Amino acid sequence: MSIIVTGATGHLGRFVIEGLLEKVPADQITAVVRSEEKGAGFAAHGVKLAIADYNAPETFDGLFSAGDKVLLISGNEFDKGRIGQHKVVLDAAKAAGVALFAYTSAPGTLTAALADDHKGTEQAILDSGVPYVLLRNGWYNENYTEQLAPVLEHNAVVAAAGEGKVASAARADYAAAAVAVLTGEGHENKTYELSGDTAWSFAEYAAELSKQTGKEIVYNAVPAEALVGILTGAGLPEPLAAILAGVDTSIEKGELAVTSGDLSRLTGRPTTPITDSIAAALKG
Repeated sequence: MSIIVTGATGHLGRFVIEGLLEKVPADQITAVVRSEEKGAGFAAHGVKLAIADYNAPETFDGLFSAGDKVLLISGNEFDKGRIGQHKVVLDAAKAAGVALFAYTSAPGTLTAALADDHKGTEQAILDSGVPYVLLRNGWYNENYTEQLAPVLEHNAVVAAAGEGKVASAARADYAAAAVAVLTGEGHENKTYELSGDTAWSFAEYAAELSKQTGKEIVYNAVPAEALVGILTGAGLPEPLAAILAGVDTSIEKGELAVTSGDLSRLTGRPTTPITDSIAAALKG
């Protein structure tokens, strides 16, 4: 029996592999990577590598075995048909008879276009009949703290989220939940709504940045159309800018403010507050 993680060299995947290495022997872990060079760090720890690509279905032939537990970390190639990519992995897992198929999805409350591929993938998983677990990951603290340069340059947090709040947590928290599911028992056919313990507003976020930097940083709430213009002006493709603005609209409606407690229950610890992630980013 192996625990197999796709997208293993991504931000979330790296945390998952690190967490698994603390719980199970390295030779029980397989990291699915696109190239051997990218997976060299994992191999050095004794993790098995499988070279495969969502866009090349044949690379998944024979990758899984009966009894394996698989974590499909959702792809980020928005322009390449993510549901189709995910089904490549799902079909291979079903054919092999895996024991568990975990998927990093989006919050069930999210109506933004970003959620469409996740909903389509969830439906495919349910239709497949494989034992599944849906990890509906909420927003990551790092979605904001990794983008601090323009904020600190202009002394402004710009979002189209009005007074909406975000119940975010650190990537490491979501990874720990995935590890708990992959190494624990009794998670078959469960859906977990994962989010931070506390929801914060962008005004509170700007105030915390002001406190930690000693600068006066304000929150500029703008209409969604204006945010699309700002993001495309910064070099983002318009379709992606529209998706991100759509998420802000969902935040304004309260769709990412849900605090279910599932994340801290799975990990056995409180989630990482945004204040801690801000401090870590400013140190970095």
